[in-house]
Amino acid sequence: MATDGYERIDIERDGPVTRIWLDRADKRNAHDQLMLAELLDAFTTASADFETRAIVLGGRGPSFCAGADRREQLEPAATPREDRYRSQLGRRVTRAIEECEVPTVARVHGHAAGGGSCLAVSCDFRITTESCLWWVPEVELGTPLPWAGTPRLIAEIGMARARRYVMLSERVDGPTAEAWGLANECVADDQLDATVDRFVERLLSLPELAVTMAKAHFRGYGRLGSLGDLSETDGDLSSLVRGTDDFRQRFAGF
Repeated sequence: MATDGYERIDIERDGPVTRIWLDRADKRNAHDQLMLAELLDAFTTASADFETRAIVLGGRGPSFCAGADRREQLEPAATPREDRYRSQLGRRVTRAIEECEVPTVARVHGHAAGGGSCLAVSCDFRITTESCLWWVPEVELGTPLPWAGTPRLIAEIGMARARRYVMLSERVDGPTAEAWGLANECVADDQLDATVDRFVERLLSLPELAVTMAKAHFRGYGRLGSLGDLSETDGDLSSLVRGTDDFRQRFAGF
């Protein structure tokens, strides 16, 4: 049952820990525009929630997130600017997670596909299960990876592995995700919650301001070599290819 007025996510508060659950278990937590809008609001709000010292992002049911909801039917945008805003929503969400002042831990099981993989990698720490399947099928579907996913993956796992992961739409299991750096730790399914709790407890044991400032250091130094942010055009590129026959045929049959 969603809380805080949300329909697609559920918020649980336990003292200094806030758990944000993707709450569409019957659809393996496939994301739609409403879920993304709610995540954007939740993580933006969390930065000014000074009682929360750690956030866990997880998924209800059998999967973390199986990617986009292919059955979503949207009303036509009223203006071209609204259409462009929609195309940039996923990027805004992953940026909000990345820039959230509170340290974040992703609890990843089942599937972390497409946007689900991008959501997880936006978190500071990722714990995954041995049986979890990670992949980004976008190129296989005929579209580039959006949401600033490519530069974030390059920063987290390196150029060579990011190229394999994105350009080949390579499926990656939990142990490989850990070896590549997609996940910080891979555990048996029945150890997932205990391991997430261990990371959270360690964060809570450290001086809050020092943790916050350390996160800011990593965020800032990670962008030190950037001369520009090409991900500003991710939504435009995705909108362009979605008009091609190749994309329509592949996406419909995926």
